[in-house]
Amino acid sequence: MTRTLFGTALAVALLAAVPATAQSPVGDPAALETAAAAWVQLSNAARFEVLTAQLTAAGLPFEVQAFEGGTARTGPLEGRNVIVTLGAGPRDIVLIAHYDAVPLNGGAFSQGIVDNAGGVLAMITAAKALQAGVAGQPFLHRFVFVLTDQEELGLIGASKWLEVADRARIAAVINADVAAYGETIMYGENNGPQSTGVLRALRLQCAERATTCIGFPVYPPSDDRVFTAAGLPVLSLGTQDAIGAHQMWLAFNGGEAPGLQEGFVPPVFQRIHSAGDHLDLFDGEAVHRFGGFLADLALRIARAE
Repeated sequence: MTRTLFGTALAVALLAAVPATAQSPVGDPAALETAAAAWVQLSNAARFEVLTAQLTAAGLPFEVQAFEGGTARTGPLEGRNVIVTLGAGPRDIVLIAHYDAVPLNGGAFSQGIVDNAGGVLAMITAAKALQAGVAGQPFLHRFVFVLTDQEELGLIGASKWLEVADRARIAAVINADVAAYGETIMYGENNGPQSTGVLRALRLQCAERATTCIGFPVYPPSDDRVFTAAGLPVLSLGTQDAIGAHQMWLAFNGGEAPGLQEGFVPPVFQRIHSAGDHLDLFDGEAVHRFGGFLADLALRIARAE
């Protein structure tokens, strides 16, 4: 048995405190399955409404940062980041996940479950656990959850948030993207030398929890790139089944002869940004487990600072 930073008593109390309803994504894995179904929407504006409703049901206070975004292709497009701040202290552990999905050709809209409703629901689970854990605790950090819009248009929401954030407060950033199923945690090792300390914390947690974690010297870009460019310590994490994670590692890091059949595309990249990114891929147990992992990792980093 491995020891987590929260412990069994807190986990049981948390699950008992939040009813497993269609509105609240926090609770047992079945509640997450129900919550995930609400993310099947026809626009990112509708996904914003789902997000804010689920945060409200989970008892997580939030603020909305409106910004002017869009691209040359879309034209000006209003975006909305959603920020949850927990605890107090002079520095911040930032946890980030994007909630927007991709419009498809022909006017359809991706369900955006793998990319990235799963990551958002894991973050909400982590936030609720941390909310219970930080009450009355002498942590020297705040936990700031930034749920971003317009990541799929070029990391716009994360950039807009960082423009107005107090960078001196940011001790570390944890990004979650593509995390709706699988027990294997993937992470990037290409976030700059400033990220050495948070990488060490992640590897220690993987070892202590006997969790299979695979480091990628080259990892696909997500909102983490905004923080890497700013010189801030950042981790980018995702989850996969074991075979899919290894196939993805080979595709990005295997060189000219990765051992994959010519033309092979890892299944996850056939699913995201397509009509194949659908609700059937969501695994409530995996997302619930990943949410606990994120909460413990945030606490571990906070205690190390």
